[in-house]
Amino acid sequence: MLLAIDHVQLAMPAGGEAAARGFYGDVLGLPETPKPPHLAKRGGCWFESQTLKIHLGVEADFRPARKAHPGLLVAELDALKARLAQAGYALNDDEPLEGYDRVYVDDPFGNRIELLEPLNSAATPEKTNETHA
Repeated sequence: MLLAIDHVQLAMPAGGEAAARGFYGDVLGLPETPKPPHLAKRGGCWFESQTLKIHLGVEADFRPARKAHPGLLVAELDALKARLAQAGYALNDDEPLEGYDRVYVDDPFGNRIELLEPLNSAATPEKTNETHA
């Protein structure tokens, strides 16, 4: 039985750790967690909070994910959009999605990231987990 997603892994080119830290750590606010030593030698970096884990791994023949993407639930999307714009990231709107305010942004490597803020409390993670438990 499937329970939840443990983490999302995205690809990045070799040597992109500083750019990843700037985007995922500084702008999005996800804390970096050390990779296990046997995996750290491969490069990349991990960002994890209590509810969200994004792992970036080095891919030799790197190509960004332009269509496939993680959709991240956020609070205070307008403030996050302002931080992203101030940091030089272009924001891309799409057709409305009922129940959400949302925007897309590319990480420093061109991977597509969707940021969604529920418009009402019925779509918060706590409520969603209660209905699927």
